[in-house]
Amino acid sequence: MTLSIRTPLVSHTYLSFHSQIKSKKHQPKTLIVSISRIKKELHERIITRKIRNQEEKVATFDLRKPLPKVPIIEKIFNSLETAIIKYLDTPLHLSVDPSHILSDNFAPVDELSPTECKVVHGSIPSCLNGVYIRNGPNPQFIPNGPHHFFDGDGMVHCIKISQGRATFCSRYVKTNKYLIEQQVKSCIVPKVIGGMRGLSSFVARATLFVARVAFGHYDICKGIGVANTSLALLGGQLCALCESDIPYAIEIKENGDVITLGHHDFDGKLSMNMTAHPKIDPETKEAFAFRYWATRPYVTYFRFDANGNKQPDVPIFSMNHPSLTHDLAITQKYAIICEIQIGTNPMNLVHGERLVGVDPKKVPRIGVLPRYAKDDSEMKWFEVPNFNIFHAVNAWEEIDEDGGEVVVMVAPNILFVEHFFERADLIHGSMEKVKINIETGVVSRHIISNQNLEFPVINPTYVAKKNKYIYAATSEPTQVKSRMLRVSGVVKLDMTSAENDKDRTECVVASRMYGNIRFGGEPFFVARNSKDPNAEEDDGYVVSYMHNERSGESSFMVMDAQSPTLEVVAEVKLPQRVPYGLHGIFIKEQDLNQCDC
Repeated sequence: MTLSIRTPLVSHTYLSFHSQIKSKKHQPKTLIVSISRIKKELHERIITRKIRNQEEKVATFDLRKPLPKVPIIEKIFNSLETAIIKYLDTPLHLSVDPSHILSDNFAPVDELSPTECKVVHGSIPSCLNGVYIRNGPNPQFIPNGPHHFFDGDGMVHCIKISQGRATFCSRYVKTNKYLIEQQVKSCIVPKVIGGMRGLSSFVARATLFVARVAFGHYDICKGIGVANTSLALLGGQLCALCESDIPYAIEIKENGDVITLGHHDFDGKLSMNMTAHPKIDPETKEAFAFRYWATRPYVTYFRFDANGNKQPDVPIFSMNHPSLTHDLAITQKYAIICEIQIGTNPMNLVHGERLVGVDPKKVPRIGVLPRYAKDDSEMKWFEVPNFNIFHAVNAWEEIDEDGGEVVVMVAPNILFVEHFFERADLIHGSMEKVKINIETGVVSRHIISNQNLEFPVINPTYVAKKNKYIYAATSEPTQVKSRMLRVSGVVKLDMTSAENDKDRTECVVASRMYGNIRFGGEPFFVARNSKDPNAEEDDGYVVSYMHNERSGESSFMVMDAQSPTLEVVAEVKLPQRVPYGLHGIFIKEQDLNQCDC
């Protein structure tokens, strides 16, 4: 007997799955999972289960074609995973429920080979010859258990522009995790965020994964990261990054395709994970980075020279508690590292909570370290109550009226940080400027915007020195459906307006709202001529991907950074939907030709 099943795209499967949930809330939810692709023939089975109470029923499949043979030990592992989901997992919170997390434009898409795009508005400025490439989570398989958005496999979405014409492609970063799970057609690596909740399920999943490693089913020495967070040029090599692994080197081909070259360990000198947000000094070309860990030293600082040679680690033993330190800032003299209220705590698991949680009693601190320090003996810490940041805008040094040295740092302060993982719609980021007098220890703070802002960027040539303008993604408070990474527009801030008016707390000088049904993500500033020392700081363009939720289409937007309305000068219709994602980078053609990417 044969059941004929029409084979959908993965992205169509998710949208179909979501629509079934919305229309049949009290009926079992159907997942269509691709389990084999051999000689372009697909074998599929339908797995029906109730996600909430984890009841599973296996449907029939095409009996004329044999399924790939699965080793007995792998069948045992899969059965144990099913048992964990059924008996140990707590009811799925919306923040880790795939039917909610992976709905609408958060649903993953398939890979797309280089495809020519159509310019539907205006024309692409000639200075934008190059590539804009942005990263984001895009799970390879429908998750078989709790799944947080940040757990998805990394996929890069790349638009290559040359002489006003654009080519677009989407490719997975071929990580160790991706390749092994592609072979077994299932998720086997424990979810760093979604799966680390509750002691019994955490221990069970950890034990099961250790067993897979012991039986040779997974080479943990090659990493468990997803490379889904950001991209950076490190010593001339384009890398895809996430903070749970070392970078993956990627290459952009002449036709716009993106190829994964493999782990980039800097000649064996980087053996552990590193931040997804290294800071690159535009003058020296050095990159400054760190890694955080759940055991001491909780943070380790290091840097790379202009040629990408990693320098020795500097363990920060003066950080006394684990902190989810996501980003850093640099000045001409210092590296700025923040300790926030979010961190790991094994006792959270005992109480059925996430391993990563919030300590409301902890006072956030800003650490100032000479950026060429060989140890942390010169590290100075300054308490900054309720200052929790994920992304730093910039930092620089100043001399105050008394001749004292002052370090200035600008960043969005995440209010209601306790909601970060579970109720992202409730968090709010207000842009703050913090001044620290290095000699006296006096810390002063000034709000420069009360709007809900995140994903801040500046003209990259102003990193580590005083800048005037910030571009940031904004989410209007009236957006009832607003969720993390789904932003309603982009704003431009002029920080000097607050200096001229000490009582001013709103420095937004330009904005572009996408509209009720259109949403975007992180903006990126591209200078018209980054080599011109006399160019104005805002002489350039703001670019971003944008999605129309009514039509289901995505586009690449180019906005005039000097316009009071951030006027759209070009819009490129993309051949495939681009899910909401994380961070990107623009590499001009002349720089692309000089790097190993």
